[in-house]
Amino acid sequence: MTMKFITEYIDKKINENKEFIRYTFYELRVKSNLSAEDTEEFLDVNKDYFENKGYKVYFTGDEYEYNNQIKKVDQNELMIAIKQ
Repeated sequence: MTMKFITEYIDKKINENKEFIRYTFYELRVKSNLSAEDTEEFLDVNKDYFENKGYKVYFTGDEYEYNNQIKKVDQNELMIAIKQ
């Protein structure tokens, strides 16, 4: 996994929806074929990036509010970032 991969993935996610970013287990571990260690590093870099850009970041099991609804990050979701 390279920084280029990470930045291109971030750009792709922002282009899809800049207000609500979601990373799932399937897309990172299965589709992108990241190891558990690479996935952890990927999420750490993403967490720092999105927090520095004014997002609130949540991980599996965390509760968050979006569109005036309280939700929980599902088991198959690894990270959610919401623009504040």
